[in-house]
Amino acid sequence: MTTIQSTTLPNGLRIVTDTVPTIETVSVGIWVGVGTRFEDMRYNGVAHMVEHMLFKGTKKRTALEIAEVIEDVGGSMNAYTSRELTSYYIHLLKEDLALGLDVLSDMILNSTLPDEEIEREREVILQEIGMCTDTPDDLVFDNYYETAYKGQALGAPILGTSEIISNMQRSTLTGYIKQHYVPAQMVVCAAGNLKHENVVKLAEKFFGHIPAGTAEKSHSAKYTGGESRLEKDLEQSHIVLGFRGIPRIEDDHYAAHTLAVLMGGGMSSRLFQEIREKRGLVYSIYSYHSAYTDDGQFIIYAGTGPDKLPELVPVVCDEIRKLAGSVDGPELKRAKMQLRAGILMGQESMSTRADTCAKSLLLNGKLRNIKEIMEKIEAVDTEAIDRVARRIFGSAPTLAALGPLEHLEPLDKIKSRLS
Repeated sequence: MTTIQSTTLPNGLRIVTDTVPTIETVSVGIWVGVGTRFEDMRYNGVAHMVEHMLFKGTKKRTALEIAEVIEDVGGSMNAYTSRELTSYYIHLLKEDLALGLDVLSDMILNSTLPDEEIEREREVILQEIGMCTDTPDDLVFDNYYETAYKGQALGAPILGTSEIISNMQRSTLTGYIKQHYVPAQMVVCAAGNLKHENVVKLAEKFFGHIPAGTAEKSHSAKYTGGESRLEKDLEQSHIVLGFRGIPRIEDDHYAAHTLAVLMGGGMSSRLFQEIREKRGLVYSIYSYHSAYTDDGQFIIYAGTGPDKLPELVPVVCDEIRKLAGSVDGPELKRAKMQLRAGILMGQESMSTRADTCAKSLLLNGKLRNIKEIMEKIEAVDTEAIDRVARRIFGSAPTLAALGPLEHLEPLDKIKSRLS
């Protein structure tokens, strides 16, 4: 019997619950189906800045009171902004569910965005941007996305730029909230010891009176590929090599995730074994696949000493080329088990369960339970791995590199190694 239920209010607000009666807590949140890729590039970073500002006071609570009222009952709250959505969530004891939704609705509907708080938070975000700039294995990924999706919001940094954030106006923030924070593109989701009908009643109480609004569509992704090199005086060179992946609307994205685990998802993976264990070329190397609504990214990251670059890059390319037709049953089974175990272990966290349900509805347009996901992963065979590998590695590569790069060969040379 499924533990997941959903209800849609007349104004379009969707409510999803995942009932786990054997625990004492509940995680409840509001997911908004907009993120960085929905931004006007002139205001890059507005989604993230709004996320910060909704904690900074409402018509009935100060910023301190928002924190205190949750922590007074032993709860915790957090939020995040991604490229395709924004989330606000609270984890607390089951008897405090109504309080959690009260606070969340207050933040979403009644935030006052005081000028002094905007100025204060502006400085906080500028510090966050500075921290990213000083962290090479963060910065290289921002450079990667800006190269892979040149001139597009999907490739813009989630934090925005220092110049744009320094000049962000209150009217831009309020306009963004008014346009995007509407029931038509929001999901209320809760996981834990709860009753679905109670969550629906609370959602009706706090959100039922709001006009539906209109669900926004993002610009279509146009993967461009290309190269970004940033010379910096560092101890290590940071390399990100990526390819166009598989959109989440296609079932083949499960095979792409499996391929990423097989290539660089653990200590038994091909990249880890060949490049770190056998050759000692890196401390850190891994691969992963990100699926977006209409596109995807397959990414390989490595950090190495500059003198190791002449050997590292050719070996990575060799491992990619050797993949076709070489995956056997035991290797595939191990990768699928890693993927399955990671998902199932995540189900032990109520916040992860709520996040999974909300994302499924917002980004896939439907609910997928864990049983269905496990079946999709189990269905991945060697033929599917070969198919997605040809598709992914046949796309134009994107290279982002940061650090001492004099020993990094040109992108055209890397392309020739891959062909």
